[in-house]
Amino acid sequence: MSTRGSISGFVGAVPGAAYGVANMVRAASADVLAAADPRRLLDGPESTDPLDLRDPDYIQRTLPALRAMSDVYFRGEVRGLENIPADGPVLLVGNHSGGTLIADTFVFAQAFYDHFGPDRKFHQLAHDLVFKVPGIRATLQPYGTVPASPDNMRAALARDAALLVYPGGDHESYRATWHSADIDFAHRTGFVRLALELDVPIVPVVAIGGQETALFLGQNQRLAKLLHLHELMRLDVLPLQVAPPWGVTLLDLPGRIPLPAKITVEVLPPIDLGAELGSDPDPEKGYELVTSRMQDTLDQLADERTLPVIG
Repeated sequence: MSTRGSISGFVGAVPGAAYGVANMVRAASADVLAAADPRRLLDGPESTDPLDLRDPDYIQRTLPALRAMSDVYFRGEVRGLENIPADGPVLLVGNHSGGTLIADTFVFAQAFYDHFGPDRKFHQLAHDLVFKVPGIRATLQPYGTVPASPDNMRAALARDAALLVYPGGDHESYRATWHSADIDFAHRTGFVRLALELDVPIVPVVAIGGQETALFLGQNQRLAKLLHLHELMRLDVLPLQVAPPWGVTLLDLPGRIPLPAKITVEVLPPIDLGAELGSDPDPEKGYELVTSRMQDTLDQLADERTLPVIG
């Protein structure tokens, strides 16, 4: 495409993106006001199935904003979406990057909904803390984001959804930037056991670039353990990052602006663990099978990059 065509395309996308942002701001503002309502404080939180909060109409209205962020800011590139079944349950297994500001998830979600449409059931797991922050949760839940738990995983797959899980969790998401090209699920095999139990395919989703949105200095797991953060907040890390505007942040607090690193995502062909491991499958071998294929792909993606952030 010519430079003139690119500029014209960008200008043409501005109204849709602005409308999408306005819808997100409206949803976030309403959630903040509702959280501060004394009546709600007295009554306690409403009991709602988190899977029911996915809203295809909201996705349709706000997707142009997500698309603009992906295309312009992160120069997102997602390959292999045709490897995801168009219907039925599937376990999408991704490597987790970028701290709490998971740019690769936003880029992938936008590409997924562009490819399949907002009516394809799609859920993503997130840490419990996300759903305790008014405003933020209201922009994510309509996209299908639900608290990470075995019950929610089973319920999503039972409804024939595509379910995106990050076995590495905060441990992987806060790995040091110089380990950006490492798959690190901390030997958590639960996703393999679930896929075997429910007989659903695993589709690996491999991403690079998220660990370049800040300078991540490591997980600081010893201090997290000393402070009993797992018992208090289900956190196993207490990491430091270097990023604008404050310079140094702790657990991404008091907030940071992610650097505009190029995000590249590769979706691999489905893995049928039953077929590949035989009649008596070993979860350990399944874990090795999935992570080794993801690591090979991540190595290739890393070889494609020339410079950090630039890609």
